[in-house]
Amino acid sequence: MDRAALAAEARDAGFRLLSLDATPSTNDEALQRAREGDPGKLWILAREQTKGRGRHGRAWASPPGNLYASLLLVEPCDLTDAPQLGFVAGLALYDAIGAVAGLTAPRLTLKWPNDLLLDGAKISGILLEGHRIGTPPRFVVIVGMGLNVGFAPSDTPYPATSLAQAVGPVEVAAVFSALSAAFATRLAQWDKGLGFARLREAWLARAAGRGQRVTVRLPGREVRGTFVGMDSAGRLLLDGEAGRETIDAGDLFFGSLRSA
Repeated sequence: MDRAALAAEARDAGFRLLSLDATPSTNDEALQRAREGDPGKLWILAREQTKGRGRHGRAWASPPGNLYASLLLVEPCDLTDAPQLGFVAGLALYDAIGAVAGLTAPRLTLKWPNDLLLDGAKISGILLEGHRIGTPPRFVVIVGMGLNVGFAPSDTPYPATSLAQAVGPVEVAAVFSALSAAFATRLAQWDKGLGFARLREAWLARAAGRGQRVTVRLPGREVRGTFVGMDSAGRLLLDGEAGRETIDAGDLFFGSLRSA
């Protein structure tokens, strides 16, 4: 990976960068820094992860060539608003891909709650982790992001693709710089949750599957219906045979998602 650096917008907003050759997990590295008293707004970027993970503890293959980054935020918002940071991150990744690779809808879409799709295949994932640490306790949120830049793993629950497959070679450092700028902008717009209504509309304008029949896999069951939108907290709104259902978290599947 070429030498990565923060964009000017990120530096001006007080963000910092720790760039590593290898680490077990950028999220774990961020948590350790938080336990050591780091004030936050710290990006952790690694060339590779040896024990990367995704949602639900799934292994995340992390050899060199892709983007592996986590952002440590300290007291970013009230606990109840923290899940909204996944939508902030999704929009920032979307903006960064557009800036570097010129990709946008309908090819590039956001999949509820925390994924990006390119041509119907997964290109990026987001992992949010919240902790209360220290005395007195501080609420910290770690936003982990993985983006398939140079290659796509094959052992994933969804078909996957990469920027290289779509547009040719792209530098990880260029993607990270664009991401750092976009995240600084989107985080300011979100304003600790006060600006979520605006970001929610921006997210929905880029959403995959809106208005379509979808399936949401929940622990122990599946729910089917029409994906009609998100409520004011970011929960999925699904119209099914029993009426409207509000879903906090789950795995979303729909017809336009490429099958393996």
